[in-house]
Amino acid sequence: MRGLLIVSAQVVDAVVFNPDAGWRLHPQVAVRPEPFGALLYHFGTRKLSFLKNRTVVEVVNSLADHPDARSACRAAGIADSDQAPYLHALSVLVSSKMLIPGTAQ
Repeated sequence: MRGLLIVSAQVVDAVVFNPDAGWRLHPQVAVRPEPFGALLYHFGTRKLSFLKNRTVVEVVNSLADHPDARSACRAAGIADSDQAPYLHALSVLVSSKMLIPGTAQ
């Protein structure tokens, strides 16, 4: 058939970040501390992410120890009113598959 365009849809297994759910580092992600924060490397996807301060590194490293992302932020000394940039950073890490749902989710 002339003029027929066939488009195949690919189903993407997208995970949406919920700050009230549990999260943890993907088992294939390595964290390398740096003076500015840390580098995260995903051995499966070969993606590299930069954490730009030590507080966000502390949050990321402690996610598995807390029932949800907000609790991890609070434990790192981040007041609820100051959590927005940290939660945004975590959502970016979820979209890049550096973080995965924890056992609480």
